[in-house]
Amino acid sequence: MLLEKERTEIVRFGRKMLAARLTSGTGGNLSICDRDAGLVAISPSGIEYEEMEPGDVPLVDLNGAAVDGPRKPSSELGFHLALYRQRPGIRAVVHTHSVYATTMACLHWEIPAVHYLVAFSGHKVPLAPYATFGSEELAARVVETIGDYNAVLLANHGLVTVGANLATAFAVAEEIELVAQIYYQAKCIGAPVIVPEGEMSRVIEKFASYGQKGNKD
Repeated sequence: MLLEKERTEIVRFGRKMLAARLTSGTGGNLSICDRDAGLVAISPSGIEYEEMEPGDVPLVDLNGAAVDGPRKPSSELGFHLALYRQRPGIRAVVHTHSVYATTMACLHWEIPAVHYLVAFSGHKVPLAPYATFGSEELAARVVETIGDYNAVLLANHGLVTVGANLATAFAVAEEIELVAQIYYQAKCIGAPVIVPEGEMSRVIEKFASYGQKGNKD
């Protein structure tokens, strides 16, 4: 099977996304870009994650043309491809409807550095203006807003995260959902104290060498 490893990863992380309550039903989507092959594996439209198999995961090229697989790709294919075209370092995209991040998006609030873990995104999580799901306008607003960040909120919609691989993009989605919950709870009690920009720059620098960087898996 063409890109069998990548298609299997889409299935595995789709189920993880559901188990982690980052989405529900068939909501959200995930993709992996094989830069060498110029192909993208993306979750299919309207298929339950628990029912999905690697053969259900469609492959398209970077222009969106179908390459392999019987299923229709996610309705959000447009912004996945736009992100891959915009930033060559991105090799995976995760889109969730996680409750707290989506709550922030519905309030049209960015997520500031209320906790240092926002560094998984950068100095903050910016907010892309509302556009209809699956539209070219939404794709344009996603790439315009995300800049060099690793996460972006979609107004009245959800969260998009990116990474050098699917595990990294998924970790960003998990950590930003945690920070969104902390921000929500802190706002319920009082006025959150934001981590200063200089400290966030130090945290981001430390994150660059955090973890088992010698592990190539």
